[in-house]
Amino acid sequence: MIEREEREIPETVVNTQAPTEEREFEVGLRPQTLQDFVGQEDIKENLSIFIEAAKKRGEAPEHVMLYGNPGLGKTTLAHIIANEMGSQIRITSGPALERVGDLAAILSNMGRGDVLFIDEIHRMNKTIEEVLYPAMEDFALDIIVGKGPTARTLRLNLERFTIIGATTRLSLLSSPLRDRFGVTHHLNFYEEADISRIISRSAKLLNVELDGDAMDLLSRRSRRTPRIANRLLRRVRDFADVRAQGRISPQVCEDAMKMLHVDHLGLDQTDRRILQTIIEKFNGGPVGLSTIAAATQEEMETIEDVHEPFLIQIGFLTRTPRGRMVTEHAYTHLKLEE
Repeated sequence: MIEREEREIPETVVNTQAPTEEREFEVGLRPQTLQDFVGQEDIKENLSIFIEAAKKRGEAPEHVMLYGNPGLGKTTLAHIIANEMGSQIRITSGPALERVGDLAAILSNMGRGDVLFIDEIHRMNKTIEEVLYPAMEDFALDIIVGKGPTARTLRLNLERFTIIGATTRLSLLSSPLRDRFGVTHHLNFYEEADISRIISRSAKLLNVELDGDAMDLLSRRSRRTPRIANRLLRRVRDFADVRAQGRISPQVCEDAMKMLHVDHLGLDQTDRRILQTIIEKFNGGPVGLSTIAAATQEEMETIEDVHEPFLIQIGFLTRTPRGRMVTEHAYTHLKLEE
């Protein structure tokens, strides 16, 4: 399996990756129970049964895999599962687990029923992954002591615990690792009504005065992603504090969106530039991703991870065996002729 080099994606208002300071901001808005979690109804129902059954049996839940685009609530659901089980949660990420000793230190300190959340699990070192297999299946850690002919294996028994893995690229996980997760859920983009409820809840927590029409306007521009919805609310709140005595009216919201260059469908300057480049330079496609990146001077990873998923979701872009193609809906939105 070929692994892509992971690069840091530049921050934009529609970027679904969150920098450290924004993650800290999100913690205060994060729901603590499944009842407070908005959207993803099928997943919530399945998780509620899964958690209740584990509690009735007095067992640690099965290992859980959550995958989907960034900003849809994977980390939030991991915290909710731990909270609903009354368990402690320990948080790490695939790139942070560099040595077997790192993993051994974490697992040996896990209590019965505790949750280990591994974000970006697809970026985990293969050596670490192989050590994780017996820990997930047999709740034991095999440690090799010594080298050469005198080397021996020590087995350290562990308390029964639950691993929750989160990834944006399920296909990059090896089959043996995927198979060891008993529960796998795919988080989808949210409906606009759910995004409106999320914005309303966040506004109350932030003590922001938000008109209903302004809330709907923000919802339509949030790319059906809670993280972007909360980010836009934060930016509009700043604009309102400076220009409108803190009250967010539809006009204030519109003015803020113009400053951020976010249109009524949530497309930003880069989205529009990608579409216009494909239309004007390549007759609407098909054209390869590397060619689009060169023509727009954007990183391939930025286009593929930040912009392309939403453009495909709203029907502005399609993938074909020969490359990317712009649809008639994009021509209409950009007021260009096919």
